[in-house]
Amino acid sequence: MLLLFFLAWVIFNGRLTVEIALFGIAISAVVFLFICKFMGYSFRKELNFYRKAPIFLQYCLVLLKEIVLANLTVCQLVLTRKEVVEPVLVHVATSLKTDMAKTLLANAITLTPGTITVSVTGQKLLVHCLDKSLAQGMEDSEIVRILERLEGIA
Repeated sequence: MLLLFFLAWVIFNGRLTVEIALFGIAISAVVFLFICKFMGYSFRKELNFYRKAPIFLQYCLVLLKEIVLANLTVCQLVLTRKEVVEPVLVHVATSLKTDMAKTLLANAITLTPGTITVSVTGQKLLVHCLDKSLAQGMEDSEIVRILERLEGIA
């Protein structure tokens, strides 16, 4: 957060000089300390955020790749008339423990074209797929492995 406050300060100023940087560091530190004292934030949460940032960036890149691949698959389904589209509801079991990881998985499934997460109950997700071919490999996808790594960081 401290770094984000400082970056926002620099962006809003529009230029960077030594005086602006020093004043920005001071203002950012005061706002960060205020958040720590009155909003339950801590330096430990800040460090945890920085440890998780590279893995979260990897999650975003893999999600972008999956969205592009799913777009191509859905385009192929729509544009070819020889294949019959068979919509299906699939139960996807997950080993993810935290609600945040399950939510990120459900959102990743919903963001990819052709699939929608209908519900999340315990360790199972109910997913509607435009075609049964889109349901293959959801339980052991690369996104699930990344989210498991993200969960592993305390």
